[in-house]
Amino acid sequence: MKKLLTLLALFTAASFATNAHAAARPNIIYILCDDLGYGDVKALNPDGKIATPNLDKLAAGGMIFTDVHSSSSVCTPTRYGILTGRYNWRTRLKSGVLGGLSPRLIEDGRLTVADLLKQNGYATACIGKWHLGMEWVKKGEVSELNIETREQAFNVDFTKPIKNGPLAVGFDYYFGIAASLDMVPYTFIENDRVTVLPTEDRRLDMMTGRENWFTREGPAAPGFTGYEVLPTLTKKAVEYIAAHAAEAKKGKPFFLYLPLNAPHTPILPTPEWLGKSGLNPYADFVMETDHHIGLVMAELEKQGLAKDTLLIATSDNGCSPSAKFDELKAKGHNPSFVFRGHKADIFDGGHHIPFIARWPAQVKAGSKSDQLLCLSDFMATAAEIIGAKLPATAGEDSVSFLPALLGKDKAPLREAIVHHSINGSFAIRQANWKLELTPSSGGWSEPRPNSPAVAGLRPIQLYDLATDIGETKNLQAEHPEIVSRLTKLLEKYVADGRSTPGAKQENTTPVDIWKAGKEAPGAAKKKKAKKDA
Repeated sequence: MKKLLTLLALFTAASFATNAHAAARPNIIYILCDDLGYGDVKALNPDGKIATPNLDKLAAGGMIFTDVHSSSSVCTPTRYGILTGRYNWRTRLKSGVLGGLSPRLIEDGRLTVADLLKQNGYATACIGKWHLGMEWVKKGEVSELNIETREQAFNVDFTKPIKNGPLAVGFDYYFGIAASLDMVPYTFIENDRVTVLPTEDRRLDMMTGRENWFTREGPAAPGFTGYEVLPTLTKKAVEYIAAHAAEAKKGKPFFLYLPLNAPHTPILPTPEWLGKSGLNPYADFVMETDHHIGLVMAELEKQGLAKDTLLIATSDNGCSPSAKFDELKAKGHNPSFVFRGHKADIFDGGHHIPFIARWPAQVKAGSKSDQLLCLSDFMATAAEIIGAKLPATAGEDSVSFLPALLGKDKAPLREAIVHHSINGSFAIRQANWKLELTPSSGGWSEPRPNSPAVAGLRPIQLYDLATDIGETKNLQAEHPEIVSRLTKLLEKYVADGRSTPGAKQENTTPVDIWKAGKEAPGAAKKKKAKKDA
């Protein structure tokens, strides 16, 4: 009898330990807004003029992170960093973005967050804008498919299955669009097939109510307008949560990556939301996006999953100038908050983004963190949450922010962070110092790369963000020692193939930190000396 009781006690203890471990593994929903500015969220910008009640509610129930950055100031590169925990500039994509017909960017065999969570018992789904490339079947001899060429788009056999999409990198289920909604093809994809063949040749409105402004022309599904995308993605997400609620409660958690198409162009608020902000269609679209985030939050509550779900809401980069900054600022609203520049730029307006995390079972409501973090840190954080060890070949630029979430961080979690602009310009930030290896914005704001405005400017920029958050006073000349220290640190990150401790790794393709910006200081003199010799 005593032996039986002992065995029963051991079984009970083991069951309790298993259940405790299951309870400690939260469901994870990662909502990635598209081109949402830091200043667009009322909880982050008290002077903002756009109502965002659901994001504000999320912030009140969780933690606001005030100093989080996307790894790039544009779409595709950031998404690569989120899913792989690796800086985007280590890949073949050194500038710009992919198109809806481009081949896959994530390298064959590279571990993703979806892979990691799936291997550890999670159901995994991606619902939304992919924009990381996939392999379409071509008709005949066609060169690499790209963003712009309409003729190439009609050389795709849309009746055939798509290879190397989300299902090839760890996701059990996918529903969404290939890339940004202003890129062909204009049709939904479910798993590895289009849901409706894009048999028509047309374009979409770029902004509701604005005449003569359209997206690229190309293959479109009959009846596909663009207005239905955000509501459809939300509907699919809500259905996914409902379908997996019972299993989640039994210890089979889910990971839902929800990269929304909004409020990126085309800026298409539905009639219900048009005009609600009193500002312009972009602000209306932000309000509608907030509403749809609220629907996801409501479903978690309905299914009894909110407490044990880590819900993250963030953005892939800063707000785009397509939002019409002049119109918004005239009414007292600045999507970039106090930061200089906007989407595409090396300035903070390009990559300093909103980041809110709620996990009621573990994260204190109404809390705040000033930790310097990058969206690539999701990989290491997910690994620490589930107690998994990352291999040396994964998450090379990922640092866990779980200590910050739990309020247990006592020091900076990151040594530094590397920023990247649309033209491939580099910057590195350590504590309050930010070094930019270009004399320009590296993007779309002034001074633009290769413009007359850049002539005569210092080849690099150094800012003290503690006293100059707007990056207005270049201190390069006053602090050469800081320029040297930060440059060497960036060079080390490149040479090591990683910015975290561990075995050296190879970059996918060679990295030149000076290629997009001005030449390295002294390079011109060395060239001249060599020529004279």
